[in-house]
Amino acid sequence: MDLHTFPLISRIFGGKPPSEEERHKLFSEALLLTLSRATTTDENIQPVEVEAVQEIMRSVAGEEVSAADVRVAAHSELYEKASLTDVLSAAGRKLLPQERARFVQSVVQIIKSDRRVSEVEREFFNRVVSALHATPAEIAGLVE
Repeated sequence: MDLHTFPLISRIFGGKPPSEEERHKLFSEALLLTLSRATTTDENIQPVEVEAVQEIMRSVAGEEVSAADVRVAAHSELYEKASLTDVLSAAGRKLLPQERARFVQSVVQIIKSDRRVSEVEREFFNRVVSALHATPAEIAGLVE
């Protein structure tokens, strides 16, 4: 995964619908960006959070990422071009309901991974869900 440019995320702003393979890669890129950024919301990145990102990327997206990959993604150059909200808003329109549901549940896992949830993390979660255009059913994991 090209952690410096996130090519599919950069391309979705052009409006062309992705193929199924491109949509999966888009899901993976957006998920890594979001989960990595979630580790920094309380300004105290815990090793357990980084490990949780790695496990989720392996199990949900089928991608192996290193701890360094997670830290690089958390501070990606992409954020200089577009906010995470802008990225998720564009990506959310391209993802399937099942992908949005897995995405939201993955964010919950990261936020809860250090066994405490701060107000800042709740606000982050709300921004992610809103930007993804996730429905209540998707948020609750009630999609197949």
